[in-house]
Amino acid sequence: MRFPLRFALLALLALVAGPAIAQDARSPVTILVSIDGFRADYLNRGLTPTLSALAAQGISAAMRPSFPSKTAPNHYAIVTGLRPDRNGIIGNKIEDAARPGETFSMKTNDAFWWSEAEPLWAAAEKAGIRSATMFWPGSNVAYDNIRPEDWFDYDEANTGTQRVNAVLDWLRRPAAIRPRFVTLYFDIVDTAGHRHSPDSPELNAALKEVDGQIAQLRDGLAALGQPANLVIVADHGMAATSADRVIWLHDIADPADYHVVDEGPVATIDAVPGHEAALAASLLKPHPHIACMRKADLPDRLHFGHNPRVAPFVCLADVGWLLLDVFPKKYGVDLGSHGYDNQAPEMRALFIAAGPDIAPKGVIPTFDNVDVYALLRDLLRMPPKPGIDGTDAPFVGALKR
Repeated sequence: MRFPLRFALLALLALVAGPAIAQDARSPVTILVSIDGFRADYLNRGLTPTLSALAAQGISAAMRPSFPSKTAPNHYAIVTGLRPDRNGIIGNKIEDAARPGETFSMKTNDAFWWSEAEPLWAAAEKAGIRSATMFWPGSNVAYDNIRPEDWFDYDEANTGTQRVNAVLDWLRRPAAIRPRFVTLYFDIVDTAGHRHSPDSPELNAALKEVDGQIAQLRDGLAALGQPANLVIVADHGMAATSADRVIWLHDIADPADYHVVDEGPVATIDAVPGHEAALAASLLKPHPHIACMRKADLPDRLHFGHNPRVAPFVCLADVGWLLLDVFPKKYGVDLGSHGYDNQAPEMRALFIAAGPDIAPKGVIPTFDNVDVYALLRDLLRMPPKPGIDGTDAPFVGALKR
């Protein structure tokens, strides 16, 4: 059987150009990737060639987290455009007077805790943009009875490769059920920083491993012929800590006077009813390496303390120090931690954006992480959302629009 010349030429072109030419043209997807605990200057260690290449192809920055520089508050700030004081996720552990006896943690599936701010996947679904979340704090909880079309409960046993493959499997689908907004989360760098310190061989090994997983994602997208705007962020940085740099709360206040909600680089503390004056007298006097304040007296630049979920007293440790009430049982005192003043250089977080809608502008000035939300809306062709804390101003010069 003889084939017309034009069919032969098309077949040859498909073989030379690879799978991208052999498939229907695909519109770009937006993939938000979190590498938990990836301090901005880790990118300078020469251990992450894939991430460095993406930064060179687009834009990068040392991003300023929201206060407190902890995991749940900052992941929710990134996807809501609202700082923790406004998005309601004000810590990794939270108490609320409306739910006496209950404590929030990141694995909480109860929508009550997450309902103070609309996450981007809910806004996207309302706009007809199909979304899929491979682990992101809050993404397995319905907001206004809306979840991403596809989502997974967080399970740290899922390897990085499994997480990447799940994302690629979503993108293999027919266009009608293929997500246009995807999130992906890696925890390995944060875990290594906590257990082994930010300057450890184990941390460097984690950097290499996660860079390899980003390479798997990049290569998988290329094999699918799927253009993607990659926005790669961290929630916070990491500072070296030690059991030699711990202030014990029971040494500066009477345990009969207080109830600890959260502790570490930043501690949130409530008074036992009737003991408010005694606790204030103990906490508010000067102490080395920590500063304790009533929440109403926190510096305005922290944008923190107005939400009723914030405990009455907030104690902030100097970088590298911890304020603890009891000795941690599982792993002992962390060798690295975060939660400090969000202006501290050690808390600066990774930011990289690269893809067909991002011009190669290189390193841009430091900005607040709530600005990422506005960038994501731009990439998804969604209109600006009024009333948020963030703005797309840091990225305007790099957006191809």
